[in-house]
Amino acid sequence: MDISLHLRQILHVPQNVAVFSHRNPDGDAIGSALALQHYLEQLGHSVTVFLPSDYPVEFGALPKAEEILVWDIHSEECKQLLPRKNVFFFLDFNAMNRIDKLGEVIKDLPGTRIMIDHHLFPEQIAEHMFSDPDASSTCEMVYRFIVAMGDQQRINPTVGKCLYTGIITDTGSFRHATNPAIFHIAADLIQRGVDDTAVQDMIYNSNTEKSLRLLGHCLANRMEMFPEYRTALIYLTKKDYEDFSIQRGDTEGIVNYLLSIREVRLAAFIHNQPTIVKLSLRSKGNLDVQEICRKHFSGGGHKNASGAYSHDTLQETINKFKKLLPLYQAELLKN
Repeated sequence: MDISLHLRQILHVPQNVAVFSHRNPDGDAIGSALALQHYLEQLGHSVTVFLPSDYPVEFGALPKAEEILVWDIHSEECKQLLPRKNVFFFLDFNAMNRIDKLGEVIKDLPGTRIMIDHHLFPEQIAEHMFSDPDASSTCEMVYRFIVAMGDQQRINPTVGKCLYTGIITDTGSFRHATNPAIFHIAADLIQRGVDDTAVQDMIYNSNTEKSLRLLGHCLANRMEMFPEYRTALIYLTKKDYEDFSIQRGDTEGIVNYLLSIREVRLAAFIHNQPTIVKLSLRSKGNLDVQEICRKHFSGGGHKNASGAYSHDTLQETINKFKKLLPLYQAELLKN
């Protein structure tokens, strides 16, 4: 990662920094933002993390998570504080619509903009752009950014815990999206004091009774199999949201259970949110779900993990997804 002299000069002097990540933040979004905050504060910068929407409860255990400003909750505070910022970091997204109204607030504000991201097809949203779709996670890229700045010694257990969180969640505990470098990075973080078992426990052993009952309902009553296409689908209705009092984060990871079925190569989770229908697609092997989301829905992401949305009804969206399967049958049936 090549850090320009201009950016080094900017970050050599304490600045008033805003760090952003995307709506519906996951472990990589939260982990990368907080890791960067803890690193930059060591350099004397004043740093605030901004998110469009709230984060899943399990990530509240990360250091300084309680200080994050969430637009949906703290919009007035965001409006007051953002004009004072002069350096803007964009993490784990590469298009301004991913931060919703926060993007509108900052679009005309003066300041240096830096993007660090690993999604495909980045838009030119910053003058300093670090984009690598082959990276496992944005946390991997933030690690590389800190190293490129010559500050590897500043990756302490606090920074490391945040980085390890994003690496674990975006690779599914090293089950996908891996590369040789990420195992060296993980080893370095553990050598620097990260308790890897504690991070895994924070992420995967924070279930509630409600979330387990919801999972049982999904698997027993909302799962459909399409063996001729090696595809599985789970859907949730508005009534399901009411019956289970589903909140943000309650459905995280449900789609991955479908991929645990040996024959399944394509997994879909389609659920009816208040104003839109959301889709989460996951795949095994070379099946590109990013292409499916981009071509047929308003979405994108990664080759094996992508998301999208639809303004059609839930049933119309499900029907559209089913009608797409024959188009990909040849690819789905490949070994």
